[in-house]
Amino acid sequence: MNITIYHNPECGTSRNTLELIRNTGVEPEVIEYLKQPPSLATLTKLISDAGLAVREAIRQKGTPYTELGLDAPGLTDAQLLDAMLAHPILINRPFVVTPGGTRLCRPSELVLDILPLPQKGPFTKEDGEVVINSEGRRFTTSD
Repeated sequence: MNITIYHNPECGTSRNTLELIRNTGVEPEVIEYLKQPPSLATLTKLISDAGLAVREAIRQKGTPYTELGLDAPGLTDAQLLDAMLAHPILINRPFVVTPGGTRLCRPSELVLDILPLPQKGPFTKEDGEVVINSEGRRFTTSD
């Protein structure tokens, strides 16, 4: 089963997403993109395959986004991509690639839409939010 996560272990959303993948019984390929930034071609494909505009794939919080002037409306996609490659912290996370598609998994449960295997058991996010019930199904308020 080929599943890849572009992961930042310091990010709670990324950690939750990784654990939701593992809750299917699959160990994904984990790429710590801050240590191993994607190539321009890979980053462009991730963004395109996820159905996002380049600007939607940029992380603003906790990054040099404003200092670099990336909030300027006239910047081209190429300029934004160059900034993301020069400063990988600007790449929003986590991107997940599965046989079912590519998603920027914010919130983490968006990964459920593209996982090819069901959840094997309950899952609760780090913040205490229940996502998967004891039967391995997505939690609803009626549970």
